[in-house]
Amino acid sequence: MPPSDPRPASTAAEPQSDPVLSWRATLRAYLQPAGLRLFALGFAAGLPLLLVLGTLSFRLREAGLDRATIGYLSWVGLAYGFKWCWAPLVDRLPLPALSRWLGQRRAWLLLSQCVVMAGLVGMALTDPRADLQAMVGYALLVAFASATQDIALDAFRIESADARRQAALVAYYQTGYRLGMIWAGAGVLWLAARAELAPALVTGYQQAAWSSAYLVMAGSMVIGLLTVLLSPEPVRRAIPPARNLAAWLREALVEPFAEFLQRYGAQALLLLALIGVYRISDVVMGIMANPFYVDMGYSKDEVAAVTKVYGVIMTLVGAFAGGALALRWGVARVLMLGAVLSAVSNLLFAWLAWHGHDLVALIAVIAADNLSSGIASAAFVAYLSSLTNVSYSATQYALFSSMMLLAPKWLAGYSGVFVDAYGYSSFFIGTALLGLPVLLLVWLASRVQARTSG
Repeated sequence: MPPSDPRPASTAAEPQSDPVLSWRATLRAYLQPAGLRLFALGFAAGLPLLLVLGTLSFRLREAGLDRATIGYLSWVGLAYGFKWCWAPLVDRLPLPALSRWLGQRRAWLLLSQCVVMAGLVGMALTDPRADLQAMVGYALLVAFASATQDIALDAFRIESADARRQAALVAYYQTGYRLGMIWAGAGVLWLAARAELAPALVTGYQQAAWSSAYLVMAGSMVIGLLTVLLSPEPVRRAIPPARNLAAWLREALVEPFAEFLQRYGAQALLLLALIGVYRISDVVMGIMANPFYVDMGYSKDEVAAVTKVYGVIMTLVGAFAGGALALRWGVARVLMLGAVLSAVSNLLFAWLAWHGHDLVALIAVIAADNLSSGIASAAFVAYLSSLTNVSYSATQYALFSSMMLLAPKWLAGYSGVFVDAYGYSSFFIGTALLGLPVLLLVWLASRVQARTSG
């Protein structure tokens, strides 16, 4: 379906109507030129996330902050949960000069990437022990700009290929995204460890080491800037100019949401409920993962090598497997598989908390958890893309991906309080139980779509 087609891109929502592709056709779907661009842009999108969430929680715990405070500070990530509020502006509002030069999507990408770089420099130069408020402010700036980059990038991806080939593009995007996370996770820990002074001279938290590592992260965003400048603007549906401000607001703010509700009717509530809780087990558990590694006595190098490099490689394997399985079997089946695996893998962390410090055990747990996460992510992103009407790609996808994070991020803010009260094992078991309603919602959504398509 070409980008100018006004019909909704909706294949994964109706997986039963899609023929099973041969392995050769599946391979051809992965050989699109747009894939390389999504790979590099995915790197730029994955880089800021850990620097304001996971890696930052490691840094703050090492600086002596308590778990409850770290849990509350994870609410910085709610910027990703509310990005739908300004997504219509990214979708429709041109940036002076930049939009004429680069086009709508690339202009917003370039602006947001520059702001991310500025915010990371601020985080690099701020000591959380001396000025935690400033650190939080810079982290919010990075999160806001990163969420804006995600809005523009999701629209760029959706408009770069038809819905059938989205699963393959998602795999490229996820690969770049996860490599960005490796660099922002393992890379920043490795750089900080290398920059530390000898323990005989300084013990504990060393601000200068973390500062140099975050400055390197800021410079790494140049990869995204260059890709934006060298990429073509995707073809968009021609949008006639609005007659007045009221008409523009209606078209930009109201119609994208009204169109989705009209298209799915009562089914929309079920789909939105599934979107809102599908990744809840992973998101809630992830906030306390890095404090858990610190409290278990794992070093920066161990965490970097196992959780940030090996673990992300396993996520990539899962992402490509999930994309291929979605192409062959349909997204609904892989959604169910991913939901089961994500919940079960959290139980392994409960076992690790009981087992104690063991590098081999950590490797095994991380392998299972990240493989499950990759499968679930690839299927889920493809599913969200299929629900999006290309006429409102940025706004609708931002709504879906925001809902995916809103409730889990809010709940995760209390994770530190829960761990302080009940311990890590109970916390990880609780996050696994949170995944049980997801299984029911996936099953119900599949039945509803089967009746609609039949």
